[in-house]
Amino acid sequence: MFKTPAIAIAAVVTASLLGAVGQYLVKAGTERSTAVWWGAFLSPWTLAGMGSYLLVLLLFTLAFRSGGTVVVLYPIYALTYVWAAVIGRVLFDQPIRPVHLFGMLLLVAGMMCMGAGHDLPPEGSPS
Repeated sequence: MFKTPAIAIAAVVTASLLGAVGQYLVKAGTERSTAVWWGAFLSPWTLAGMGSYLLVLLLFTLAFRSGGTVVVLYPIYALTYVWAAVIGRVLFDQPIRPVHLFGMLLLVAGMMCMGAGHDLPPEGSPS
């Protein structure tokens, strides 16, 4: 069966969601900041976004310590783009057009292609 532990996959899926949330928090921080450009770094929204990215780092650490590999897990992190579109639609009424859905399907297909074969035993070896 698959070599990548379920906990590693779950950690990276969660990290992808937090990565998308982090993008919106940083965006909110920069839009709400009235200070000079570097003042946006001190916005509570931006700081929350940075906290989100710190959690992403911790989840990736957990995933790798659990036995996951970059080749299998990093393509899963591309779900961040899908989460960002969904968050934008639900919270900010941003449209998801057919071309966006097509792009999301391509991302998922790409993730499957990138991970294909990396969790399977080498050809010719006993399972």
